[in-house]
Amino acid sequence: MDLFNPAWGVLFGIVQFALFLACYRLFGRTGLYAWVGVATVLANLQVVKTIEMLGLVMTLGNITYASIYMATDLLNERHGREEARRAVWFGFFFLFASTLVMQLALVFEPDESGLEMQAAMETVFGLAPRVAAGSLAAYLISQVLDVRLFSRLRRRFAARGQFWIRILGSTLVSQFVDTLVFCTVAFAGVFETAVWIDILVTTYLIKFVVSGAGTPVLYIARSFRDEEGWWMRRKAAGKAD
Repeated sequence: MDLFNPAWGVLFGIVQFALFLACYRLFGRTGLYAWVGVATVLANLQVVKTIEMLGLVMTLGNITYASIYMATDLLNERHGREEARRAVWFGFFFLFASTLVMQLALVFEPDESGLEMQAAMETVFGLAPRVAAGSLAAYLISQVLDVRLFSRLRRRFAARGQFWIRILGSTLVSQFVDTLVFCTVAFAGVFETAVWIDILVTTYLIKFVVSGAGTPVLYIARSFRDEEGWWMRRKAAGKAD
């Protein structure tokens, strides 16, 4: 069994989790907003690439996409429901804007030297209407649901040590809804039912594993005392001087 992809996948995840922590450590709440915006775009670029890992064929983007839930959960935990909801709409705007702008960019007729690049851009950005609609709908529905579930779980399981219940309880439900909505809008009727179910199950299982791996990362992020971030605090201090 070729273990290169699983090993590289672990490193891939560690790097992204480390960047997530660094972004929050440096820029605080603003960094989380920025992360949501960047991650929504990167996840939808990665999803066009498929890989085989441990006998399963899957798309990239699951780790990056899961980090969006991490960001909104952390905002919900430390800054409240309204901040998390605002981040969801922030990410939706970035996703919608990047999708629309790149679709318009593809309409330009390239010259002869740009034909190869045009083909490459169409492969990466030329989303079919159903895939684009599925991505936008799945993101918005699942993220709004995640914010609501986290808030309700915070009232029911309010102890500091029950943070993991709030994380996994909200994320695992909302990510199932995300997977279901996307696969239904994008692939229902395109593939046979058995294939559609395989895509649904394997995609959700990957998200399940990533969510579990990201839970300790959120505990580390929550332990940061400076909620506004080192860089933002330093900048504010400079203005004060």
